[in-house]
Amino acid sequence: MASGSSIGVGVLFENAEVTTSGRPVLRRNEVECFLLSSVEFDSEDDPPRFTTLKSGNLILTTHRLIWIPSQSNGAVPSSISLAAVTHIYSHKKSIKSMFHSPRIRFQADPGAIVVTIVFRGKGDIDGFLTKFWECWRGRAWEEEEKSESETSRSGSGTVAQGLYGNDGTVRMVGLAGILRKEQEQWESTDKSLQDAFQDLNALMSKAKEMVSLAEKMRQKLLSAPSSQNGSTDDEEMGSKEEMQQWMLSVGIISPVTKESAGALYHQELSRQLADFVRIPLEQAGGMISLTDMYYHFNRARGTELISPDDLWQACTLWEKFDVPVMLRKFDSGVMVIQNKSHSDEEVMSRIRMLVTKTETLRAGVTASDAALTLKIAPAMAKEHLLTAETKGLLCRDMSPDGLRFYFNLFPEIDPTSQHIAKDFGTYGVWVKATSMLSV
Repeated sequence: MASGSSIGVGVLFENAEVTTSGRPVLRRNEVECFLLSSVEFDSEDDPPRFTTLKSGNLILTTHRLIWIPSQSNGAVPSSISLAAVTHIYSHKKSIKSMFHSPRIRFQADPGAIVVTIVFRGKGDIDGFLTKFWECWRGRAWEEEEKSESETSRSGSGTVAQGLYGNDGTVRMVGLAGILRKEQEQWESTDKSLQDAFQDLNALMSKAKEMVSLAEKMRQKLLSAPSSQNGSTDDEEMGSKEEMQQWMLSVGIISPVTKESAGALYHQELSRQLADFVRIPLEQAGGMISLTDMYYHFNRARGTELISPDDLWQACTLWEKFDVPVMLRKFDSGVMVIQNKSHSDEEVMSRIRMLVTKTETLRAGVTASDAALTLKIAPAMAKEHLLTAETKGLLCRDMSPDGLRFYFNLFPEIDPTSQHIAKDFGTYGVWVKATSMLSV
């Protein structure tokens, strides 16, 4: 991109952080409001001082305008804060406007430069302009700054303000003041939780508030200092990590919706899902069924539920994106989501080690046995066992006790001397293991 001398990127715009799937990394309490494709940023006032941003997706949030390039042509994701916008011009329709791409102009600091948003693709331009006005006038960033300022004043600055508050009461300072404030915050949190779980309607109305609260608690856990003596309590760290994982699974602060994404709904839903599945996949051993993911993802989206068809379409779009996950269909028809780094060879090696143990050579293994070894769900373990069977590694036995799998010894049997017991190889171990039963 251009150097700092260019107002387009060096001063007016700043680099925007994105996830591995190309979704914007939102700031605290930032929410997506609108999304359009094939958008350019230009300036008619002073083109030499403005670097044009061409062919990208434009995402309007409560805090920023975020531009993400459609192709990797050297351009980087950029954003401009709505706080820098000083004026939004009305979108006037004329005969001339019928013969060129729709445009929206706004003025921004520094330099009071007028920026032109050029819409090359299809989309609801009037709807975008309405949302643009709403977000700019809403000034959500000021509420956040006000909250941070109040938090700062209620912290270390309390003593400097004296012993008496504005209402004439005596302030609690020092350790007692901190403990009292913490107690008030937890009482307020407890009351919010009680109100939220009164009934379903109350829960839905409190959903966004609960997600925001969970995010704040997660940030507090992540920023908590270590113990003074430098030692780490394993039990305490385990509880902390468990709490962080729970917080992450509580909800998505800004879920992609049809209203905000429009024609790009499934594309952006696919990218958001690719980012979301990372933690559930780690907990499930690198593979999770599509039905389980449907539950996890809808739970995180709160009231913005999606249909099974939406989930399936989002997964099928991963083939077009450079994301670390993929959709896989087993021969049995079961569909799962797995990491691209997931290796079937590694799984087959672990299954081989399991079924060639002395006790399993004799008794075989079930899907539950394999699930304990592979640390995955029994349903997924069964699919791996069936795959191992198709590869010739295992053979099955159906009995009243259920389905069991055994190591396939047939490749090790010599047809010319199959009546001779061998004392080497897996076949020899199996002969010794089974002969123990007759002793």
